[in-house]
Formats: sequence, structure tokens, C-alpha cells
Amino acid sequence: MTALTGVGVSPGVGVGPAYVLSYEVVVPSPDARHDGDAAAERARAGAALERVAADLEERGVRAGGEAEGILGAQAMMARDPGLAAEVAQSIDGGAAAARAVYEAFGRYREALAGAGGYLGARVADLDDVRDRAVAVLEGRPLPGVPARAAEPYVLVAHDLAPADTALLSRDVVAAFVTEEGGPTSHTAILARAIGVPAVVACPGATSIAAGTRVLVDGTGGVVRAGPTDGEVAGALAAAAAWGAALAAATGPGATSDGHRVPLLANIGGPRDVAAALEHGAEGVGLYRTEFLFLDRASAPSMEEQEAAYREVLNAFPGGRVVVRTLDAGADKPLAFLPPGGDEPNPALGERGLRLFRTHPEIMDTQLTALARAASGAPSRVEVMAPMVAGVEEAAWFAAACGAAGLPSAGVMVEIPSAALRASDLAATVDFLSLGTNDLAQYAFAADRQVGALAALHDPWQPALLDLVALAAEGAGEHGKPCGVCGEAAADPALACVLVGLGVTSLSMSPPALPAVRAALSRHSREECVLAARAARGTASAAEARAAARSRLPGLAALAL
Repeated sequence: MTALTGVGVSPGVGVGPAYVLSYEVVVPSPDARHDGDAAAERARAGAALERVAADLEERGVRAGGEAEGILGAQAMMARDPGLAAEVAQSIDGGAAAARAVYEAFGRYREALAGAGGYLGARVADLDDVRDRAVAVLEGRPLPGVPARAAEPYVLVAHDLAPADTALLSRDVVAAFVTEEGGPTSHTAILARAIGVPAVVACPGATSIAAGTRVLVDGTGGVVRAGPTDGEVAGALAAAAAWGAALAAATGPGATSDGHRVPLLANIGGPRDVAAALEHGAEGVGLYRTEFLFLDRASAPSMEEQEAAYREVLNAFPGGRVVVRTLDAGADKPLAFLPPGGDEPNPALGERGLRLFRTHPEIMDTQLTALARAASGAPSRVEVMAPMVAGVEEAAWFAAACGAAGLPSAGVMVEIPSAALRASDLAATVDFLSLGTNDLAQYAFAADRQVGALAALHDPWQPALLDLVALAAEGAGEHGKPCGVCGEAAADPALACVLVGLGVTSLSMSPPALPAVRAALSRHSREECVLAARAARGTASAAEARAAARSRLPGLAALAL
């Protein structure tokens, strides 16, 4: 039996024969030329790109949910006017359509890869659009995976494109395993959305022979080729027990001794509300408003923003909806909102609140739209600013929210300076919210998208837990709430530790809510405190995880 280890990004256990996706990228010859009719060749290239865009859109509509937005964004890549202009220029220079498309996408690819972060993670999506367009022009079959099989299979690949996975279900695929990717990759997002166990960043996965029986643990990140019948039976029994425990855990989030911990959802817009409600979200802990602004030539109007905000606010009567103002810049640049000058290191440049201060009209419109949407809404809107480094910025943002008529202003704690001086921030605003993904990135000087640095982004790192504790303590000194909206909150064991550190609410991807609810319900607040203390007393992420779990006996009963 062979065991491989990767990053578990979608919980559960899946078993089935391996289907190893080994699509060979078609690279048109650098010498490929057209027959001299440039106009006809440009038309051929345009038709191929439009065919790809239409196919992606159609797949997205059929899949719905997260997939619709992801594939819609890919379709926009295929229709990008700048890319079309580059293709046309190459064709006018004599290049064949397939070669022109390949080269144009290559230049875009280099720019995205160099940007890193959110845009760097979209390179795989861009490659997929390129490969589909080239395949159409070369008369080759499009990339794809089996939509039907004799039994659910484990899909193994170097990486997976959204179009390959959006229409799959548990009836077709038992699990996903990829050598590339990370927790924020579209493979991970879609796997969680359709409830399929998934492991990414798993070196050696494609060496598994096709047809080999594979057991995938999407919680622990372990992939076993050729497991015994006993191992499969044990894993499936544990998964069944886990599912039963999750089904039994209902109602508001709380520890076993009644300490309330609101469990909220991270969403990107109205289309994510249904999943949040389905999994029992008590409100929204992170509304990522940048998805309204991305891939546009101009900012959305006040009316468009108001409608999107109001739809979410109306979905959670009596609950909280925490809205993060536009988090643009660095790895999420906007064509209509450029930074003030050249930035040699955009991740340390003008992003989030810093960009708002450079373009106050964008902030004024967003805050006014939020205030209008909140008027008469059945839920409470709370607005927070990203990338706040200190008290002066926090006070400036709080004043802007007050001027707009918004009742509650908070800040994200994702820069170490904000965690270190959390007490000062809490004295200035109404609440704090920890973004553990970026907090780790800045604390460890490690880009979130660089696979070689993945270990530094393990949310169990004791230094990161120390920063969380500082922030929660600082907020508590002023009686202010301090939530966590990073993916750390989605780990049931770590969720208990966060509560033990003093965090007052947890927000996560909707499918993670039941497991966290179940884990909290089986432990007292005191057990959470002891687990947190044990984790902070260690020297590594692995030791912290082990120490905490040894003090959380209810996790074993949940098979977590």
C-alpha cells in the first residue's frame, strides 16, 4: 500500500478506481503560418474563442452556485478585448490562428503568474481557456473527464480546470486528488461546493496507475493507493459516524456548557446565500464585496451595489451581515482603480483601505450604497475595512462609516501591527475580525500562493495563534467582539482552539459549518481554553495540532 500526503481541502472519505487525467497540451509550432488571408484567420480565431466562452457559460449555468461565477469569469477571459487585439496583431504578422492564440495567452499568463496571490491562482483557469481555444482551432477534442462511469471514480490530475469539474457530482466522482493547487484554488472551492472529498498539493499523485483502487481522506489530506478491505471499511465507518454526528448537531453555535459562538458564512455575493442557509449559517461573517468589482472596466453603480447588498441583508433576519469594503489592489488589481504609482512589491503596496484613501469617491459610493441597503433591512449590517495597520486608519474609517449613516464599523486584523495593538484599535471601532490567511502571509513573509512555503501557512503555527490571542485579548479589554473569518475557522479542532483563545464568532465556507458546530457542541469552554493553552505551548504546527487534539476528546467521537 502506498500513502501520499497533500492538503485536505474538502472533508470526507472517498474510495474508487483512479481515473488519471493526462491531457497533453497542444503547442502549435512557432513556425505555423496562415495562408495569407489574415481577415479570415482573425475571424477563425474569434469564432474559436467565442465558442469556448459560450461553452464555459453554458456549463456554469447548468452547474449553478459557485461554479456559475467561476466559469463566467473564465468566459470573460476568452472574450477579453485586449487579448483579442493581441491575437489579431500576431495574425496580421502572419502567425496562424492557433499559434497567435497560444502566444497571446502566454503573455497574459506571465503577467498573472508574476502577480501571485489571487491572480496567480487563476493561471490554471487561463491555461484551460487557452487549451480549449487551441483544441478548437486544431480540430482536436476538448479537455474533459468522464461524465458517467460504472462506479464513482477518484479523479487524479496534475491540476483540474473548473470546466472539468463543475458538472460532476458524488454520483460520478468519489474524490479529487491533484498535485497542484491550494485551499483557495477553484478545484478546492468547487469540491467543497459539491461535497466531494478533495486533496490538493499532493506530490506524486499522477504516478498512481489508472484503475488502482484509491482511498482519499479529504480531512487529513492522505491518499492511499491499494488500501486493504479493512482499511476501506474502517474509513467508511468513520465517515458514516462523522456524518451522523454532523446531522445531530443543529441550532446556534455553542459549546457544551452553553457558551455562545455564532457560526457565520463567508460569501462572495447573493448567489452564495442559498448554501449558507442550507448549512445553518446564523449570518454572514465576511461578505467579499470585491466580486462586484472584479473584471470590470468601471465600478458598479450605487444602485447595482445597493441591490446586491440588500439581497443578502434580507436573507438573514435577526442575524449579522459583516461586509468587507472593497479589498482591491496587489493581487486583485482593478483596471479603473490603479495604485498611485509603480509598485515593486504590490502585496506591500496600496491595497484595501489604502487604495480607498487614494480614491475616496469609490469608498463614498460603497458606504452610501450599504447604508441605503441597510435601511429597513431585517438584519444588522456591520462594515469593516481591510488592511488596517494602525489606529489613525481605523479612526478615519470609523468616521467615514458614521458620516454615511452606518451603525457599526470594524477593521480586519490581517497585519501583525494590528494584532499587536489590537487594544488601541478596539478602543476606536466597534469590532475586530481576524483574517488569518493574510495575517499568516504577513507574519511569516510568505506569499500565500507559493507552494514551497505552504508549511508557513499552516494555521496551527504557534506564532499565528499568539497573534490571534493578542487580538482577542485586546478586543476583550474594551468589551468588543473579535471574530475569525479566515479559513482557519473551518477546521473543527482549530475552531475549538480559537474559541479558547477568546474569539467570539467564527465565519467560514458554508459546507464547513456543520462539522464546526458539532465539534463545539461536544466540548466545554474550559476544554477549549486548555486546548488553546496546550497548542500555544508547543514549537511547531504539527505539535500544536497534536497537543490541542489530545485535549479535545469529542473529536474522536466525531471521527475528525
